Amino acid sequence: MTDLLAQRAVASPRDDHGGDQRAHDDAQVEVVDFRRPTTLAREQSRVLELAFETFARQWGTQLTAKVRVLSQVTCEQVQVLTYDEYAASLPPLTAMVLLTIEGASAKGVLQFPLTSVLTWVSHMLGAARPLPASERTFTPIEQALVRKLVEDALDDLRYSLGTLLVQPIGVGSFQWNSQFAQAATKSDLMLVASFDIRVGERIAPATLAIPLEVVLPQLGESNPTVTTADPRELLDAQIANVPVGVSLQLAPAVVRPAVVLGLAVGDVVPLPHPQHRPLTLTVDGEPIGTAAVGANGSRLAGVVVATTPAAAGAHARTPNTERAS
Repeated sequence: MTDLLAQRAVASPRDDHGGDQRAHDDAQVEVVDFRRPTTLAREQSRVLELAFETFARQWGTQLTAKVRVLSQVTCEQVQVLTYDEYAASLPPLTAMVLLTIEGASAKGVLQFPLTSVLTWVSHMLGAARPLPASERTFTPIEQALVRKLVEDALDDLRYSLGTLLVQPIGVGSFQWNSQFAQAATKSDLMLVASFDIRVGERIAPATLAIPLEVVLPQLGESNPTVTTADPRELLDAQIANVPVGVSLQLAPAVVRPAVVLGLAVGDVVPLPHPQHRPLTLTVDGEPIGTAAVGANGSRLAGVVVATTPAAAGAHARTPNTERAS
């Protein structure tokens, strides 16, 4: 049914208003799979993309240090797939490291081509140039070296995901056939990140699959809502937390521009502010009361003497607002 709707959307020769056929040909049709609802919002996907991009940079640095060949890892895509779809997208013969996650029945998977991993191992053992390698399983020594590489990569993964990955994760068993590796049930949703790994001049694809149930609770609500039952209370609460500038002002003196232009060091400007009169307490230039000059330890302070009715009313509505001092 989805394919039929897509064909009708693209193959419609002309709309009712005589639109150009090329406008229909240029239209992009997005196929929707109604069997699997959307599980990640755009904000959640962006958070995961940033986390896996950080992991890719960390992983590339770690590979350079371990393999002793300039390496770079690039995160290409982050998507949600069922385990059956993920396993079907992998080559039949490949290196799959199953990852144990505490508290989760499903396992994670770190997958990369066999020939590429064998090339990394040859560099680790001292080969100056990549040696020809066939697709075969690892020897015990090779498996131990690869296990160490994966353990270091998992350290980078924990650092990059931060609070998104709270359960301990470790290296489990190795599998070589993607169709027989039972890391999860077919319907389990997996968070799959695809990477391109460049080691020297060779580029190899790799994937990292983590059960979605492990990460999804830490992503939070995709569209948090705030009740608007009492907008006045919400507005007062927000205004009470906005920082404002408080100052004490003397009564201004009115002078001519010629006096200002003729001011010099040592001149005395008389101000029409009696010594016994408190200073004007202002917030962003608006008077809210009066205050006398005082001290707070080694600093000057203003001791509030009186407040204007408007300021007193605002203070009564927001009892958590502190008095200016």
